[in-house]
Amino acid sequence: MIDDLLIAGCSRRKAEEPRPLPALERYTGGIASQLLARFAGHRPARGRIRFLSAEYGLVHADDPLAPYDRRLTRERAEQLRPVVAGQLRRDFAASGTPRRVLLVLEPDYMVLLADLLALPERPVVQWISDPRGWPQAAAVLDEWRWP
Repeated sequence: MIDDLLIAGCSRRKAEEPRPLPALERYTGGIASQLLARFAGHRPARGRIRFLSAEYGLVHADDPLAPYDRRLTRERAEQLRPVVAGQLRRDFAASGTPRRVLLVLEPDYMVLLADLLALPERPVVQWISDPRGWPQAAAVLDEWRWP
C-alpha cells in the first residue's frame, strides 16, 4: 500500500522532443519541472506521482507520452471522467488506496476526480488550485517526509 499520492494537472507547456518521454519529463509547466528536479533519481517517489492529462486521463510519472496538444474542455472532462475512475480503481487495486492525496491542479480537472472523492474509503485530500503552487506543494511533501 502506498501511503501518499500526488496528482498534478498536465501542462500546456511540453518538451518538444518528438520521441515519447516519461510524463514527468514531457510536461514542463505547472509544478512538473520542480517535481522532476526533486525526484529525478528517486524511483519510489516517482511511483507515487500521477498527472491528469487532457489526452490520456491519469498517467504515472514514468508513463511514456508522445507529443500532444489538447486542452481540457468541459466536454472532454466529462468524456474522461469514467476513464480516470477506471484508472484509479486499477491503480488502487494494485497498490492499495492511499491514505492521503495531494492535488495540484486547476478546478476544471476536479471533474475528472469526482469518483475519487465519492469513494467510501476515500483518502484525505489536500487541494492546491494553483497549478504553479510549488511552494505549497513542497511544504506538504516535506510534511509527508517525501525525499
